[in-house]
Amino acid sequence: MEQTCEVKLLLLISLLCCSLNQAKVKLSPSRSQFFKGTFVSFSCEDDHSSAGTMLSRNTSRDTRKECEEWGQPAASSCVIDFVVSSDSGVYWCESTEGGASNYVNITVTDDPVILQSPVLPVDEGEDVTLICKTKTPPFNLSADFYKDGTFVRTTPTGHMTIQLVSKSDEGAYKCYIRGRGESPPAWISITGQEVKVVLFEPSLTLLVIICIVVSSPYVVSTLLLVAICRQRHKEKASPVSLTAPPPGEDEEGLESEDVVA
Repeated sequence: MEQTCEVKLLLLISLLCCSLNQAKVKLSPSRSQFFKGTFVSFSCEDDHSSAGTMLSRNTSRDTRKECEEWGQPAASSCVIDFVVSSDSGVYWCESTEGGASNYVNITVTDDPVILQSPVLPVDEGEDVTLICKTKTPPFNLSADFYKDGTFVRTTPTGHMTIQLVSKSDEGAYKCYIRGRGESPPAWISITGQEVKVVLFEPSLTLLVIICIVVSSPYVVSTLLLVAICRQRHKEKASPVSLTAPPPGEDEEGLESEDVVA
């Protein structure tokens, strides 16, 4: 029973570790569109892997090249100080074990207008703010927003907030500022709410409690089996005699004979 409990604990811990052992790529500033000449930093998050990760990309200029060939390594990040149009493309992290992370797609443009939108998928139920930004001031200008080519609404400051997003809000968005121009389209992905599992380091007491909980059905069944065996043993060890005289009958008989004598 102890071995079974240990096996189940190891299986539970391994499942938790495997579910959290996937690398994630993030970038700063976190948006999908950049003006030419601005700064962007990529990083790989893979705290539970001892094998290490590397950042790769697929652009019009190169494919699956490491950071040293197109950026500047800085600690755990890869920095591009001056982005250009050829830096537009897909970026992701790969572990030396062969696992791949999520993918982020960025667009670098020399146009006067961009749409600042989430580069990572957004969970259902969250609020999303889109910002139509110009390359030169003034920045808070009135802007028209479109989704999949259909006009949505006009905002006086160039900010549009979508409250409690759902799957129906997924699509390609763009904005237009009169006298300045139109932004490239930006795709917004909506995902279901994820159940987040927090990895912790269990103490000895917690492991004992988990072991007891896991093995409790086996303990109960074992106790019931022992109780049944003991009951059957008692029934076999003490049979009831049908011919035995009632208590005190022999003594009364002896006393009556003494009186007669």
